[in-house]
This record gives sequence, structure tokens and C-alpha cells, in this order.
Amino acid sequence: MISKTPARNGNLVPLLWHASFLALASNFMDVDTIIPSMLIKAGGNEIHLGFMTAIMLGGSSLFQLFFAGLISHKPRKKRFLLWGINLRIVALFALALLFYHSDSMGQGLLILFVFVFISLFSFSGAFANISYVDIVGKSIRGPTRKTFFSAKQVIFSAGVFVSALLVRELLVMLDFPNNYAFLFVLASALLSVASLGFWRLHEEPTRAAKKKTLLKFLTMIPAEVQNNKNLKYYLLLINSLGLGLSTLPFIIYLAKENFGLSYALIGNFLLLKTLGMLVAGLFLLKFSKRFQYRHLLMISLALAAFMPIASLLFRDSAVAYQSIFVFAGIFMATYKTAIEGILLEISTDENRATYTGISGAGNILTTLFPLVAGFLILSLGYVPVFIAVSLVILLSFYFVLNIDCTKKVDK
Repeated sequence: MISKTPARNGNLVPLLWHASFLALASNFMDVDTIIPSMLIKAGGNEIHLGFMTAIMLGGSSLFQLFFAGLISHKPRKKRFLLWGINLRIVALFALALLFYHSDSMGQGLLILFVFVFISLFSFSGAFANISYVDIVGKSIRGPTRKTFFSAKQVIFSAGVFVSALLVRELLVMLDFPNNYAFLFVLASALLSVASLGFWRLHEEPTRAAKKKTLLKFLTMIPAEVQNNKNLKYYLLLINSLGLGLSTLPFIIYLAKENFGLSYALIGNFLLLKTLGMLVAGLFLLKFSKRFQYRHLLMISLALAAFMPIASLLFRDSAVAYQSIFVFAGIFMATYKTAIEGILLEISTDENRATYTGISGAGNILTTLFPLVAGFLILSLGYVPVFIAVSLVILLSFYFVLNIDCTKKVDK
């Protein structure tokens, strides 16, 4: 049950509207299964996959630093949010057109344009996220935040479960490349409907930091990190624990080597991941007033460290291998809820956009790992690379213990 405490300016309904239709759209453009499998089906290898993952996860986060420097001083950020989501809609429609006409171009040219449009999709998302975090932080306060994020996660998980069933059928029903073209058309259309919620947002102007050049913004970061211990541990946490997100595309590629990558298997990966997200979302909503972000991080840590090892242990059984994606869904739901909530708790209205940019720039390991992982896997194999990833993720335990994610900064 959603808390009766109203969000400021009645923004709760528009925000949940966006979450609902984004949930329906997300599986058609899923960055963990659909987009990596699309690149693999288009002829991409481990190195291509590494660069793609770096762009989608790390590169877009790094661009948040640049975007934060541009808009952190703006008292109102709604128009930047709208620019960002509209560019994402354009990028998805362009991908649909690309695959519709892909028969008339070579494999190399197809992969090149895939990278161009995925980059636009990812970077515009980073641009929109700066404003989204700021507006949510101003609109939803105190205890209501946990309820909002939990309710949002349930809505999101339920929506993606429904759409996962449809995506699975479309992948099998249509031939390549028409199946991916149709998925991206639907993603663009549903994201357009989701954006209507943002048009209804009412944003109060806030006192924000003075405008800074990119150079001044960069030089300000060390002082901000030094003065805020929570920000330091937050950055360390998203670097180590965030590797759990970076490994999923490579787990899919390992499945291709072990079992082949049929469209039915891709659909099963997506469906099981969504099932895990739904179960975790329902649990989070039920206990939204009692859970602590630290507890969620501990769950995320255990799952993130387990997934790479499980992919090595289950590589001889397709059924057991698919179960990894249930754990992946639970990991993503708990990690996303905790990380979003903690960022709001350790920031204020005045520095929230700045901190969001810093968190993106500080997410260095998530950017570098996919870039080198493809080369390392080709030369060393999956076993040493995945074991090393799990060990790095386990380092997050120290950061989780030291971050203070209970203090309410905004009252």
C-alpha cells in the first residue's frame, strides 16, 4: 500500500505513470539481455560486447559528470529531463529503422550504426537522469522515499513481467532482423507514452550551486569526496558492487558458447530475470517501512558475487544455467532500490545534481571492466576472469559496513 503522505506538488502520480509505461517498454530495450543478444545476432564478438557494455553502463555514467556541470546550477531541470527522454525515443526508433533495412548493408556497417544509436540512447539517458534524480529528491521526502521506491519497483517488476511474455513470443515468432526491428518500434512507442508523465510534473525552483566550467567542476570533486565520507564509500560501492551489472552480457555470451543462443533461450533469460525482479519488488513493498538500505546491499553483494561463479558451475546444464537469471533479477531490484535511495539520503537539494554527476564520473571500474574483459576472456578464458570479478565484488562488504545510509539529510 502506498503511503498516504503526499509527494510535493502532486508529483507522485506522474512519476508512477512514467514508471508504469517505462516498465512495459523496458523489456523491448533491455540492456542486460535484448541489446547484448541483438549485438551477438548481428555478428558481434566478446570485444564488441565489452565496448557495448562499457557504453551502456560506464560511459553513460561518465557523461553524467559533464551533464551535471551544464545543468546543476539551473533552478529548474524539467526541460532537460524532457530533452533526454525524447532523444532516447528517437534513438530507439532509429534502431528499428536500422534493423528493418539491415539486409541491404554489410555486417560491419550494421554493427557501426548499432554503436552510434546505442550511444545516443545511453548518453541521453544519462542526461535525463541528472534531472530525474533532482526532481524526485525535491518531490518525495523522508520516509515516503522508501515506500515510493518500493512501490515503483513493484510496478516496474509487474510491468516488465507482462512485457517479458510478449517479448519472448515476438523473438520466436519473427525472423531476424524483423524481430528486433519490431521490438524497438514498440519500445519507442511505449517510452513516448511514459514521457507524458514528465510533462505533468510540477517543479519548484530551488537554490542551486553557481555555474561552473567543466574544469572547475572536475577540480571540485576531490574536496566534495573528502568532506563527505558517505560520498567516498558510495563511490567505492558502485564501483565494486556495480560489477554485478557488467558481467551479465558476458554470462549471456558464455551461454552462446555452451548451449547456443536460440531466441527461446534469450526469451527465457529475460522472463526469469523479470520474475526475480517481481519477487524482490513485492518483498520490498511489503517491508518498505522496515528494511534498511544496508540490508539490501548485503543481499545484492551475495548475489552479485554468486552469479559469475554459478555460470561456471552450471555451464553443463542449460536448465540450471537459466536459474542464474532469477538471481540476476533479485540482484538488480535490490541494488537499484538501495543505490537510488542512498544517493538521495546523502545529498541535499542544492548539491543533488552535482552528486549525481560525481557518482557517474566515479563509476570508473564499471566503465573499464567491460572494455578489458573481452580481451581478457579471449586470452585467459572465462574461469580466471569470473573468479576475479567475484573477489572484487566481495570487497564491497567493507564499504557497505562503513557507509551511513540511515541519516536523513532532507527533512
